[in-house]
Amino acid sequence: MERTVPRTASEEVELYLRTYYSLLRSTAEVNIRTLEEVHAGMSSLLHPGARSSQPDIAAFLYCLLRLPACMPQVRLVVLGQSRKVIEQAGFGRGRTWQPVFAPARRRRCFFDGVDTLACVIASRSDIDDVIPMLTAYQIEWNKLHDLLRHLPPELYASDALGDQDGRQRLAGALKISSEDLERLHTVWGDQLPIHLQRIAAAPRRLAVRLVSGSLRDYRRATNAWWENIERACPELRERPVFFISSNIHSLANLLSGFALRNREQILRFTHQPANAALHREWEEIQKGQVPSSEENFLYYALRKWQQAPDGGAESERQQAEEQAAGILRIPSENYFDVEAQVIRLSSLQPQAFDPRVLQGDLAQTAATLSRSDALLLNIDYPLGMAAYHILSVVGEHVGALLGVYMMGKAATLNGVVGDVMISNVVHDEHSQNTYLFPNSLTAADVLPFLVYGSVLDNQKIVSVQGTFLQTARYMEVFYREGYTDIEMEAGPYLSAVYEMYRPKRHPMNEIINLYGLPFDLGMVHYASDTPLSKGKNLGAGSLSYFGMDSTYASALAILRRIFSLECARLAE
Repeated sequence: MERTVPRTASEEVELYLRTYYSLLRSTAEVNIRTLEEVHAGMSSLLHPGARSSQPDIAAFLYCLLRLPACMPQVRLVVLGQSRKVIEQAGFGRGRTWQPVFAPARRRRCFFDGVDTLACVIASRSDIDDVIPMLTAYQIEWNKLHDLLRHLPPELYASDALGDQDGRQRLAGALKISSEDLERLHTVWGDQLPIHLQRIAAAPRRLAVRLVSGSLRDYRRATNAWWENIERACPELRERPVFFISSNIHSLANLLSGFALRNREQILRFTHQPANAALHREWEEIQKGQVPSSEENFLYYALRKWQQAPDGGAESERQQAEEQAAGILRIPSENYFDVEAQVIRLSSLQPQAFDPRVLQGDLAQTAATLSRSDALLLNIDYPLGMAAYHILSVVGEHVGALLGVYMMGKAATLNGVVGDVMISNVVHDEHSQNTYLFPNSLTAADVLPFLVYGSVLDNQKIVSVQGTFLQTARYMEVFYREGYTDIEMEAGPYLSAVYEMYRPKRHPMNEIINLYGLPFDLGMVHYASDTPLSKGKNLGAGSLSYFGMDSTYASALAILRRIFSLECARLAE
């Protein structure tokens, strides 16, 4: 292993970045067609078949899962810091914006019902995510269009796709594998014939427009996001705070006990015919045929229950019970989609905790927490540079910061999906800094709660600018120099951490030692992708039940660390 700072500059990637940022300076629409050649020339590991005449279904699926379902109707995509900013620029006036969502990407988007999609962006990382995704989507749509328009419509009608022979004939005509066609069917379901008819009907000619994309605008948007949180919980300014970047479900499930109290109702839901696979999983857990956690299963089934057509009332009941237990959810309003939770340690009810949370005597834990004045501020982990803006504003406005913890997904070059990675070195592609830091979490903290995967600590991370902005050369450099985990937020977070205890802005292109921090720092990632497998799993969209194990093992490690520190602080 070469013990040097990675040199990952790529002329093709740099050209791509320069091209779309220069085009987005225009006050006119930018046609995505303009970017197709430079996109294909980048040789993205996520889009290896960009130049091929054969459809790259893995890349297409990746985009489908991260773009709203209205995309077939969209002609123009507008990027701005809020819907108000976008409307002030003259888009969508006199029309009713409809909120639209993507299955595998949290981004506030609105569709005007005609041909314009408005996307609220939190930082330049959203641009580096959206632009390549739109380009890949258009390239692959148009490949499929060129093939489908020469085929008889009967070949992709519902009747023809009803049996395996019909699907195999269509897969052959589209120059894709039967497996890829099945993956499209998994995403589109019974709407597959309708979507194929849409693709056959017309090519995609997308355009994009950026409004108010300055650094000042991102900071203003972040400040507005924070003001909404502070209005809901003014105590954040005075109380000591543990900051956590994770998700909006794991900590609440572990601390509120809602799923455990509603065990029988959740299990009845799994008995419904549509949930046969869930019920089989539960039976195998009960028989010991699957070495899984009952609690993790209940948390997963709870989400499925609440996502069902009649599950809205249960979501409201859960939030009411959480609030009574000291867990306040604060939805993001108007700006980027990063929800927050404020958890008052003194209001928690340890008797309701997931039993794995407790480290000592229940009565002693309850008595100790009841004396705490600390708050947990947990946010839905953001994308890329939004992490820097968010942690910077949090550090400016909260009381004493007791700890900063990060939990999120990462791609792994040496592990498998479901593994947990713990690092102490992060190279940040945004600042070109390499951060050395004292990670307070270890393999021993996670391993007792992990059933399926392995825990890999003492790892090295690269925080990249965008998922499509990775090439085979990038992977080679990372792996050769020992950087085996790839994600987007760790580097920006550590840049903000640097500024919390140093008297200047973070430097550029330096090796930075963060040892000696005045607060606790913990970072853990769970593997969601293995990019060296040539993108075969990149269209999966989510970790599903298999990923619950590593998610909750990571969350438990963070909570137990916080409670241990808080008990020690209160004992002083």
